[in-house]
Amino acid sequence: MNKILKLAKREYKASVKSKGFIIGLILSPIFMCGGLIAFWIFKDRVDVTDKKVAIIDRSGVIAQSIVRASEYRNSKDVYDQKTGKKIKPAYLMEIVTPNDQDIQAQRLEFSNRIRKGEIHAFLEIGPGIVHPGKDPNAASISYYAKNAAIDDIRGWLIWPINNQLRQLRLAEAGIDEASVKDLFHWANVDGLGLVSVDSGTGAVRNARRADEGRAIGVPLAMMLLMFLMIMMSVSPMVSSVMEEKNQRIAEVLLGSVKPFEFMMGKVLGCLGVALTSSSVYIIGGILFLKRMELTSYIPYDMLPWFFTYMILAVVMMGAMSAAMGSACSEPKDVQSLTFPSILPAMIPMFIMMPVLREPQGTLATWLSLFPPFTPFLMLLRQSTPGGIPAWQPWVGLLGVIIFAIFYVWAGGRIFRIAILMQGTPPKLGNLVRWAIRG
Repeated sequence: MNKILKLAKREYKASVKSKGFIIGLILSPIFMCGGLIAFWIFKDRVDVTDKKVAIIDRSGVIAQSIVRASEYRNSKDVYDQKTGKKIKPAYLMEIVTPNDQDIQAQRLEFSNRIRKGEIHAFLEIGPGIVHPGKDPNAASISYYAKNAAIDDIRGWLIWPINNQLRQLRLAEAGIDEASVKDLFHWANVDGLGLVSVDSGTGAVRNARRADEGRAIGVPLAMMLLMFLMIMMSVSPMVSSVMEEKNQRIAEVLLGSVKPFEFMMGKVLGCLGVALTSSSVYIIGGILFLKRMELTSYIPYDMLPWFFTYMILAVVMMGAMSAAMGSACSEPKDVQSLTFPSILPAMIPMFIMMPVLREPQGTLATWLSLFPPFTPFLMLLRQSTPGGIPAWQPWVGLLGVIIFAIFYVWAGGRIFRIAILMQGTPPKLGNLVRWAIRG
């Protein structure tokens, strides 16, 4: 055991004292959350160039209401009320006379105007929009732009158009809008948690308002941190073992330690790296959230589970990565085996959103009980506000412990044979045979 700890200390120091570790510690979260960071930095930096939109209203009753709505918006939302600075683009609406003789020609004409930059987009309203019949084209509303799918104006148009349609239909029915003023009141559905009983007083406590940041952000942050730790500590293991093998360092070390001790020393070394990195991120995250007065977002109850799962995941995947690295003799072998070594961490990343949406579902339950995925998916499910049945984390933990022991046992048998072997390609059949025969 003493030799294993000495090797682990050597491996740990070699990793954390390098400049690459410090740079990776700083840059890794930036790369992982770069999109969110960029969104936060640039959320207020929008293009404030005025957007001109042509309206081809074939019904003749909608265009004017859109113009009035855009004028009201331009007077209220375009400029900051305190500083007077322009913060949003103005929507400039141009009503165009429809060409009912040649509809396609008019569409082409305005499409070309968009290409030339004369207008931003054009809106076409069908003649039967007020009373849709069996002809869907007559009641269509079409928005033409270079990138209509994510154009903010297209979403903004929904309210003024539908509001005008309701007013027209009320007027035709002979109903005074003032007598049914609540008709246009939009009712939202508030998301709340569950009502509970105070254990101290016995009083019924009101349900808390559902927090999307807590429901989505915290589980994703926990799982992404787990994935980041695996990538930082386990992923380099394959190439590290291969380099020590090719440089004959392994032969020197094996003169005084057993192959299994050598492998476990490297595994425990990368575990130390993972614990150091995760502690830095978690402590930094807690201090940041306290500074921002967001202490409700700190999942204190999940931190013991996080470290438990992470330790087992690093040992499990680290042992197999070390075994795969011992079978490599060339850099191209490392390239072919690095991805399979981290596959148990990659697959949960692909399916995390379906699991997050239905954490109590059958698919999420069984996938999280599959030991290679348990450290990621069980942690994700446990971090959701509703929680999961109490027995599932313990059953999942037992499965991970069994698999970690198996991975260490099989990895040790592969490592013992492959570490001194040269010229044999790391084929799957060879790895399985070495694991069985030892």
